[in-house]
Amino acid sequence: MLCRFLLFFHIFLSKINVMEIKEIVSYFLNAESNILEVSFRTIKDSDDVLRTDNIDYSISEEYGYVLESEDFGFYDDEFEDEEDYYEDPKIELDEEVLMSFLNEYYEVNPKSLPKPEYY
Repeated sequence: MLCRFLLFFHIFLSKINVMEIKEIVSYFLNAESNILEVSFRTIKDSDDVLRTDNIDYSISEEYGYVLESEDFGFYDDEFEDEEDYYEDPKIELDEEVLMSFLNEYYEVNPKSLPKPEYY
């Protein structure tokens, strides 16, 4: 009896769509278009699978998330006169908060979850 229950429970768990992001591989926030491009893996994905999505950044704010990291400007003066200074630095996001947002976003919108792609 216990064996049948465990088998049923295993089948039940495999049927429901449990999705959780285990790793953010990369992200880029385009400040001009306000689009967040993010690549990640879920707990069901193998290491040779990647999912990539483009999400309007304002959606994260609608969900109540502030994804941008605190920038204290420690190195701003160091590069002031150098020619190699990059005028438009990458916007740093808090990856833990980003992961929480994405988990909630895809839980509410499961059809928006990108298909896994092998690379």
